[in-house]
Amino acid sequence: MSAPFDTVSILNVPFIKTTNQAFVAQLEQDVLAHQNRFVVTANPEILMYAREHPEYQQVLQQADYITPDGIGVIQGAQILGTPLPERITGYDTLLALLKWGAKQHQRVFLLGAKPAVLKQVVAKLKSTAPNLVIAGALDGYYADETTVVDQIVAAKPDMIFIATGFPKQEFFIAAHRHQVDGLWMGIGGSFDVLAGTVKRAPKFWQKHHIEWLYRLIQEPSRFKRMLVLPRYLHLIKKIAKQSKS
Repeated sequence: MSAPFDTVSILNVPFIKTTNQAFVAQLEQDVLAHQNRFVVTANPEILMYAREHPEYQQVLQQADYITPDGIGVIQGAQILGTPLPERITGYDTLLALLKWGAKQHQRVFLLGAKPAVLKQVVAKLKSTAPNLVIAGALDGYYADETTVVDQIVAAKPDMIFIATGFPKQEFFIAAHRHQVDGLWMGIGGSFDVLAGTVKRAPKFWQKHHIEWLYRLIQEPSRFKRMLVLPRYLHLIKKIAKQSKS
């Protein structure tokens, strides 16, 4: 495929250089053409994990589109002197595709989250997007991957959204995407936000790039994960300095 977007490399991961609007328009076009697409929405945590796990780094290289999900990625691109236009989050992309999918009567398959959360997501979509065809929905607590894949194949979905968290969701997509020509996208904790069990940061926090702080206040258990950010920025600054010298 000839790449529709230029890319910017951060820690050997190629991020698409585009806007939310242009990206969603491209995905819509891909879905209507029944193209097989693998989308990764990556934040600094994913970048650092990929750096330490070569097998995950290889999976990322197989993705068709990697978006800068997280202000840290935008900051990193800036420091390296290769700025990206804006954040493209998994959650916003998911919402845009579900809204568009409803208008187009698209078939979606939802995989991930706790059973109760998934039930709420399905109920919400049935009331807010009645024309969306929910071809299948399975929670993330499955024992047998083969059975899950069989169900996805049988459902003939146009879009498959997987919310089992990284790196699990990306490994799953890389292993099975060839079985259905559709859009495969890992969306982390998006079902929890969609169901309302986890609150998304209000616009003010998003606008001032402190969404991470809001989430930390909501979920103090994330503190250890947040420590990745200063490590990541330190590494980026070091790389930027080396490239200048």
